[in-house]
Amino acid sequence: MAKSDYDAVVVGSGPNGLAAAITLQQTGLSVLLIEGKDTIGGGLRTAELTLPGFLHDVCSAIHPLAFESPFFKSLPLHSHGLEYIYPEIAAAHPFDTGEAAVLRPSLSETASAFGSDEQSYQNLIGPLVKSWPNLAGSILGPLRIPKHPIEMARFGLNAIQSAQMLGNSRFITQQARGLWAGMAAHSIQPLSNAVTSAIGLVLMAMGHVNGWPFPKGGSKQISAALASYFISLGGKIETNFYVNSLSQLPSCKALLFDVTPQQLFQIAGHKFSSLYKWQLGRYKYGMGVFKIDWALSDPIPFTASECKQAGTVHLGNTFEDISASEKMSSEGKHPEQPFVLLAQQSVFDPSRVPEGKQSAWAYCHVPNGSEKDMTEVIEKQVERFAPGFRDTILARHTMNTVQMQTYNPNYIGGDINGGIIDISQLFTRPALRLSPYRTSSKGIYICSSSTPPGGGVHGMCGYHSARRALKDVFNIKPTVSL
Repeated sequence: MAKSDYDAVVVGSGPNGLAAAITLQQTGLSVLLIEGKDTIGGGLRTAELTLPGFLHDVCSAIHPLAFESPFFKSLPLHSHGLEYIYPEIAAAHPFDTGEAAVLRPSLSETASAFGSDEQSYQNLIGPLVKSWPNLAGSILGPLRIPKHPIEMARFGLNAIQSAQMLGNSRFITQQARGLWAGMAAHSIQPLSNAVTSAIGLVLMAMGHVNGWPFPKGGSKQISAALASYFISLGGKIETNFYVNSLSQLPSCKALLFDVTPQQLFQIAGHKFSSLYKWQLGRYKYGMGVFKIDWALSDPIPFTASECKQAGTVHLGNTFEDISASEKMSSEGKHPEQPFVLLAQQSVFDPSRVPEGKQSAWAYCHVPNGSEKDMTEVIEKQVERFAPGFRDTILARHTMNTVQMQTYNPNYIGGDINGGIIDISQLFTRPALRLSPYRTSSKGIYICSSSTPPGGGVHGMCGYHSARRALKDVFNIKPTVSL
């Protein structure tokens, strides 16, 4: 048999591609990581999008799971330049009344602000916070027998419910219900869908486990630290290498793709069985996003003081308002008052902006493939809770769903989760198989957010895919077992 150029080749340098490459390289294999753009990172990139000196996170911005990722925690990323910043308040949720619900580091302080819902919040989130060290590996991985079945069952019984059902059964106050809706809306689907509670529960728990941090200097610092560690192990990275066909790639024993099913089909579809191609063709993508970055003269003048202390602000008012907005977007409509996710990293990280200035990052959910300009409605939503906001805008940069996909081909139709994470695709993404990371072609694997556990900056999709490849192709046990 002819000698391969590499033991393994990983296509795509997002957090999952980097995680896969590191997992393989840690065992002493020769690994090549390929990136189509001139810089690595996928959704972890930072650039001057508006004015000189203003650094904006192009895609992902706040990282509740990055620090708590079992795989990332096993790596010496701090030694490779990664430094996290922790806002005083993880997330704030303002209402038209001028008040705001907040997710604080303290579980008891957060709960006490909910009045009659104090005990309900404690009962719902407290056990998950306490159990997180035992459950993290199971929640952030493929379907398998959990190491702590009783604790996992308790989480699963709540997580499988729709956010609407769980919220209605647990909370009665506007504050608790509004904050819950904003958390669950990160699932990017109607809040009436089953398992939308899973995302909300994990995000709320993360606020109490370790906050919602972001890296000093921008999201690119996470990818830079991962790449630095990978190279220190002997790994190789090649940029400006856009892959359209398997024939472009060097010879290797294992191929791992940090891409979604649509691209995987285009690149390697001729290698797959009819059944697997049929499964990939049925894969569902979710709503897209319309994103804005602003260069600002001053901090956003939120009416609720708590919002000024929060790294993330959810703009959508009540549970009912947010639920209606998400339902409209899923039905192909554009809401006039969309749910807006806003981050204001420069308030806590002045290295991102010129002295005395500020920046902000925001997006709303829109129908997949939408080209509608949502600038006006998003800015109206910000102004609604921060009168005078428009007066602080120095410049803006916008991206609709088509532009998002052009920038990052994994964002099909603007879907930043690599496919909708609904009940039919929670553990069977991208196909129903004994291992979701294997394709039907020997030696070819998928390691993107289109595999369990799905979207988010945690690298666990890449870790689990590489672990599968190590066992199948190389008969090697990974050096890190999570």
